[in-house]
Amino acid sequence: MNCIAAVSENWGIGRENDLLFHISEDMKLFRRLTTGHTLILGRRNLESFPGCRPLPKRRHLVLTAREGWHPEGVEVCHSLAEILETVRDLPEEDVWVIGGGIVYREFLPFCREAYITRVEACPAADTFFPDLSREPGWTLTEEGERQTDGKLFYRFCTYENAEPRRF
Repeated sequence: MNCIAAVSENWGIGRENDLLFHISEDMKLFRRLTTGHTLILGRRNLESFPGCRPLPKRRHLVLTAREGWHPEGVEVCHSLAEILETVRDLPEEDVWVIGGGIVYREFLPFCREAYITRVEACPAADTFFPDLSREPGWTLTEEGERQTDGKLFYRFCTYENAEPRRF
C-alpha cells in the first residue's frame, strides 16, 4: 500500500475540509498514480469531493464510524481491520491511502511508499499529514526539481518505509 498527499512546509494538508493547494501538476500525478486502483479515505474526505461522488475509475473504501451512511459508488468500512481485510488479497501497489489526516495516521505504518508534493508555503491548516522526517523507518529516497505553479513552488518527493507492517 502507498499513500499520496500535497503538504505545506509544516505538513499541513487541509483546512475546513478543503485542500490547501490546487496545483495542476500535482492533480495530474494523483490521477496518473491512482486511476484503476483502490483508494482508502475517510468520510469527510469523500464529502469534500464535488457532489460527494467518488472519483472515476477507482474503487473507494471509505472509513467512517457513522452507521447508516452509505453514498452511492463507495464501499463503507467501519474499522481499520475491516479495510485491511478487504485489501488483503490485492497487490500492495494497487492500494492508495488518500486521507484525511486521521486515515493517514492510521494507515501510514502499512504503507511502503509515500508520494509527497512538498509545497513551499505555510497557510493556516487544521489537518496534517505525519511529518515523515520524524517518523521512524521513513527515508526520503527521491526529491524532484523545484517547480512552480503560478506563485507556488513545490517538489515531488518520494519517501520509503523500511519496514511496512503486513496487512
